[in-house]
Amino acid sequence: MKILNLYAGIGGNRKLWGDEHEITAVENVPEIANIYQDFFPNDEVIVGDAHQYLLDHYKEFDFIWSSPPCPTHSITRFMQERKVYPDMTLYQEIILLKQWCKGKFVIENVIPYYVPLIQPNYIVHRHCIWNNFYLPEMQFAKLQTCKAKMERELLQEKFGFNLEKYNGVDKRKILRNCVVPEMGKQILEYALNPIETQQSLLIKENL
Repeated sequence: MKILNLYAGIGGNRKLWGDEHEITAVENVPEIANIYQDFFPNDEVIVGDAHQYLLDHYKEFDFIWSSPPCPTHSITRFMQERKVYPDMTLYQEIILLKQWCKGKFVIENVIPYYVPLIQPNYIVHRHCIWNNFYLPEMQFAKLQTCKAKMERELLQEKFGFNLEKYNGVDKRKILRNCVVPEMGKQILEYALNPIETQQSLLIKENL
């Protein structure tokens, strides 16, 4: 499967995807892109504008994961004195992929401080998810999310990324921006083979 991983960060969502897929990751911060490449040397890593890359290449992939910038949508931004416009990149990508994407896609973002302009298909802990294939809500019931006061060492253990050797980046911030790896794994499993995955989970629930 050809996978496009946009706004890749250090690869929280990608961590449990394995190496059997052809994965292209796009990240605009070179230092973070280098960390991603270290953890996932088989992926093609592109340093650049993920939003533009999606527009230019969305037809080339079987599965697209996009996590556009979330700070302007978050309750944290709402509480700050200086107000900013919400970044409409999120909704541009939702509209584009809903209308034109022939493969499968997931767009993930934070639960916003306002009523979403396009209602998400799922709300999972702190995440809104827009997608075009079936995802059962039950599978995410026990997933944990980052607590705001978690120290970097705990975040590293939680996500399985050791960043001790890297300098020049805000390690705690990039770890807090990670999607829970188990969530990324489960979503990809449903995108790959939804019927068999549903049956497998039902069997586990009934054991």
